[in-house]
Amino acid sequence: MATAATALVTFAEFEQLPDPPGSRLELHNGEVVDVPPPKLRHSLIEHRIYDALKAIVDSTTFVGMEVGFRIGDREYRVADLGVLPLQRIEDAPLDGYLEGSPEVVIEVLSPSNSATEMYTKEQLCLENGCREFWVVNPRNQTVRISTPTGPSTVWKPGDQIPLLYGGTLPVNAIFA
Repeated sequence: MATAATALVTFAEFEQLPDPPGSRLELHNGEVVDVPPPKLRHSLIEHRIYDALKAIVDSTTFVGMEVGFRIGDREYRVADLGVLPLQRIEDAPLDGYLEGSPEVVIEVLSPSNSATEMYTKEQLCLENGCREFWVVNPRNQTVRISTPTGPSTVWKPGDQIPLLYGGTLPVNAIFA
């Protein structure tokens, strides 16, 4: 059975599209993707990580939830959490978008995330400025951190995650 080809769009075309009610749009390699809102537990974990990081990092570091970023003319993604130097945001145009990946991208796994989807996003980010890509797995209470230069490290309850911008984050604080 043949399937209809999806029309690819540029970022300029994507930017003109309205977000559908109750969800948001992302641009994946030129394809418009409708992303549903996170479930309650997902949001709770995002907030725990956000609160813990904000208490640790200094005032020169930005920690944000739902951080959108653009890569080239065919990609616009949103990280569950992004950590980056505040200067990158201050240098961006007020009505513009973050160019390239945040230095730290944190994704909380949802049942709807496929392994392929997460791997693709991880590689895209690590190839475009991301220094650490975190995959937070609520099911097995682990945090897997990948970098552009080495193997992934898996952190579990009882571990302290060393942070790129100084300090440590107890895994227990994420899943308390």
